[in-house]
Parts: sequence; C-alpha cells; structure tokens
Amino acid sequence: MIPVIDKNGYYGRFGGSFVPEMMYKNINELQERYLEIIESDEFRKEYEQLLHDYVGRPTPLYPAKKLSVKYGYRIYVKREDLCHTGSHKLNNVVGQALLAKKLGKKSIIAETGAGQHGVATATICALMDLKCTVFMGEKDMQRQYPNVMRMKMLGAEVIPALSGSKTLKDATNEAIRYWINHPDDTHYLIGSAIGPHPYPDMVARLQSVISYEIKQQLLEKEGKENPDAVIACIGGGSNAAGAFFNFIDDPSVRLLGAEAGGCGINTGFTAATLTIGTEGIIHGCRTKLLQTADGQVCEAHSISAGLDYPGVGPIHAWLNELKRGEYIAVNDTEALNAAFELTRLEGIIPALESSHALALLSKLTLPPDSIVVICLSGRGDKDMETYMDKMNITDSR
Repeated sequence: MIPVIDKNGYYGRFGGSFVPEMMYKNINELQERYLEIIESDEFRKEYEQLLHDYVGRPTPLYPAKKLSVKYGYRIYVKREDLCHTGSHKLNNVVGQALLAKKLGKKSIIAETGAGQHGVATATICALMDLKCTVFMGEKDMQRQYPNVMRMKMLGAEVIPALSGSKTLKDATNEAIRYWINHPDDTHYLIGSAIGPHPYPDMVARLQSVISYEIKQQLLEKEGKENPDAVIACIGGGSNAAGAFFNFIDDPSVRLLGAEAGGCGINTGFTAATLTIGTEGIIHGCRTKLLQTADGQVCEAHSISAGLDYPGVGPIHAWLNELKRGEYIAVNDTEALNAAFELTRLEGIIPALESSHALALLSKLTLPPDSIVVICLSGRGDKDMETYMDKMNITDSR
C-alpha cells in the first residue's frame, strides 16, 4: 500500500511545500519528475542492482532468541546495521544519487546529525563521481568524530554549523541556505522523511525496501507475511517510514515509533515531538514540532545525535493523528539500558538511535508469543565514546 499523499504533497493536512522563492525551480523540478524517474524500468534496474551488489541487500531478519525468552515474544531484528556504511541511510542515498544524475546534477549537498547519512552520501558520491558537501552541527562533529573522519576520507567537504544548538536542525538550515545559492548544478540529498514535497514521499518510497523484505522474510520463517508489531526509532523518521510502509494498510500490525524523550518530556531537554509538540512549519513542511507559543522553534535534546531534532516527518504526524501509529517517548537512560541489553544478550552493539526502539520492548503489552520486528537502523561504532563513558571506561589515548 502506498500512503495516501495528494498532488501537493500532503498526508491529510501534514506535508506540503513551504520554501523561499529562490528554491521554487529545484523543488518544482523534483515534484514534476521524481515519480517518472524512480518508477521507470531503467531506474528500478539500476537501483535494485546497487541495493543488492553494493548496499548488501537483503539485510537479514535475525531471530533474537535470548530477547525472545526474556520478553515472551517471537522477536526478530531487521539488521539495517549490516548495510554498507552501517545503517539504513544508504537505501535512500543510492536512490537520490541516481535521481540526481538523471537530472544532470554534478554536486550533492546533505545534512547529517549522527553522521550516518553524511557517510552514506560521501560514499555514494565517491562511487558516482559527484562533488560532496556535508553540513554537520559542530556539537555533533565532536560527539560523532569517527564519522567525520570517514566522510573526509571519502572525499567530502564537511562544513560545521555554528549557529543555534549546533546540531541537526542547524545543519539543515545551513544546507538549505547553500542550496538557495547553488540552484543549478546541485541536488540537496535530504536524509530523512522531512522537508518540502516531494522529499517525505520520495524518502519513504526508497526506504520501503525494509518492510518489503520483512514481509518476504517472515513468510519464509513464520509462514505469514505480517508480524503483530513493528518497532522503529523516530527522529525525522526515515527508517520508521521504511519499516512501516508496507504494513500501513493492515490494522492488524501495530506500528510503534520510539521518540527521543531525552532527560524527560517535562524537563525541557527532550526531542519527543509527537508526544508534546504542536502543529507548525519546519524545514519546508507542515508537521508537528517543538515550538514556543509564538512559533519559535525550541532546541531539542537527545543522547542520540540522529534523534536530536525538533520536528518529525509529516507521514508520522499523519499516522499519529489517525492513531494508526503509536509513538512513545524513550528517555536517554532507557535507551542506554536497552543498548547494553542487546549487546550482552545477542552480541550486537546497536546505534543509540536504534536503542530507543529496543527500549520499547519493556513498554509493550502484547499476547504471549506475538511476532515483533524491531528495525535496527544502525550499528553502534559511532557511539562507542558515549557507551564507554557510561560504563566509566577511560579512553587510554
């Protein structure tokens, strides 16, 4: 099922395109051509071959036996952490880079928080001989330093965002400013299901390979395509959009999104947009966001750089309003505990983003032996400094 989006890019009343006049040309070009290109036989052949040969798809659907025993469910982990570059991000990046080439673009810009989207973008630009510029908050560059080095090794220019909270929101602002000033030969490769139409729809479609594979793999393992519940973390929401996409039309499948509760939803240090946010416009679309009574965007907080964002993709605002999706805040401590639990029980070190999804296991109420699929959006290499700090292990460098 393809989520209902109208010709102006709205899921219900969420979405749309709210951009400066200088961006009209690029946005209109994308709106007019993205479906024609990504649904063409030529594009699908190239895209699917790269997903298989380069990204490493299909990713495994791993039966987490020890977690299953602990929680009483049949728990499967969708191993997006095993994609090339270490996260689900490359699914979208490969598709958008192919699209950009077919539009005649020579240069790619991107924003990144945890660095995984930046690494994926730098990787595909190296492969496809495209100039790559990545904007990243100065704070995120410090806490995700290994990914900064990976981007630079791949040939990308990494530009720090020095304004505001110096995190993902500010990196996005800088990328938009750059695109306004370089409209002709540059494609802005947005990493999440956020932004002006057609980005939310385009990213969701490109990430839908996750739920497509889940259905095929469950049929083989369980004799049925649909689980009882799918769980994914939510920042902007691209991995969740992909994990939910092919189940949206079946209300028997619970769709659960784990928001970054930060220090707690009532502390002022949180990124739980759908829990406490209000309707407004951020980065080119109407959605839910953290804002003051007079419409000023609030600073978000999460221990996870990839979830440290004050908005959410309009597809999730729509699913939340319809009560088709359930969005639950997970605080920093709960996410950390879930990360160590998966590591010790299953020998898999998750990204801090994915740890928020894992933490929902302790909050679920499902019949015993229910089938639960968790989207493990990325691996934890980039978060080792945070993990080690919490374990009180001193880096000997």
